[in-house]
Amino acid sequence: MTSSPSADASVSTSDLDALVPQWLSVPEVAERLGTAASNVRGAFASRRIVGTRPGGHHGFRVPAAFLVPAHLANAADPGPAPAPGEEKEVILPSLQGTIVQLGDAGFSDDEIIRWLFTPDDGLGATPLEALRRGHKSAVRRAAQLLD
Repeated sequence: MTSSPSADASVSTSDLDALVPQWLSVPEVAERLGTAASNVRGAFASRRIVGTRPGGHHGFRVPAAFLVPAHLANAADPGPAPAPGEEKEVILPSLQGTIVQLGDAGFSDDEIIRWLFTPDDGLGATPLEALRRGHKSAVRRAAQLLD
């Protein structure tokens, strides 16, 4: 399924809650990344990541699936698995370009999240799953079709 922001300009928070299995607060993202909350806010400013205020939550939230183990950041060339307890997480590197592309096409942050978590027949997965598998070019082509 693909859609454009003009097809459904309002994204309900219940829609996002149904699509996104796990949300993280900004402090939780900072903890998982091993950084300060101010650095996470900087990641929002640079469009490396997006978030929202989903239904039932009082604070700003980020989909947990936007974070990946550091050794899997490049799905095409995964690094060696770290020793147990030493795993570091990072923001999925290919996410930023996709966020910028969708934002340039007029998508709001909520619409970007919805698109990333909605199954796409052409990709055979959700765009986020495809990004996590290293299919950045296919995801970007699918996003171009939304213009």
